[in-house]
Amino acid sequence: MKKIIISLLVLSAVACKKNPEKFVNDEVNAKGKTITDSSVISKAKITKDQSLKKINEDIIQALKDKNFKKFAEFIHPEKGVRFSMYAFVNPKEDKLLSKADFMRYQPTRTLFTWGRMDGSGDLYRATIHDYLTDWVYSKDFATAQVSLNAFQGKGNSLNNVKEIYPNADFTENFIKGSEANSEMDWKCLRLVFEEFQGKYYLIGVVNDQWTI
Repeated sequence: MKKIIISLLVLSAVACKKNPEKFVNDEVNAKGKTITDSSVISKAKITKDQSLKKINEDIIQALKDKNFKKFAEFIHPEKGVRFSMYAFVNPKEDKLLSKADFMRYQPTRTLFTWGRMDGSGDLYRATIHDYLTDWVYSKDFATAQVSLNAFQGKGNSLNNVKEIYPNADFTENFIKGSEANSEMDWKCLRLVFEEFQGKYYLIGVVNDQWTI
């Protein structure tokens, strides 16, 4: 009987480690247990964190399914969404699309310039569909480890997300690099949100990886 109980506990522990849905920086107490007592964490904060987690999951799933009509529902209705190829957000050069323009051009073969490739400096030109498919969702971020307002991926390029979006919240979907490549082939996808009329909308999509 003891062996059966021990086996079940081991399987449970393994299953928890494989579950990427939990935020890595959930509020925890000294014993490592998630805090849910409203006397410790306000209900407003819990509701906000839960909302951002759900929106992050929905957007990641929409990208995975190539359901860009669904993706468009999350774009900020007034500010639109800015796409940054790397950690450094450049408001002057990064592609900014309004929700209307995204919906108008996404089904077309219209080419847009999204930025410059690290190393070569060549312009990266692609349709909205191809950019989202080949660059934004270049890894299966549905399996990533998620954090809220905290960075997991730290490379050699300047990360100015908090400076460019000082009043926003962001999630980071992080995929660890492989041992074969000294973990330098990590990638992450940051989604930046701002509240508008009681709802959170997407204002930034920032990819990050190790750069030359």
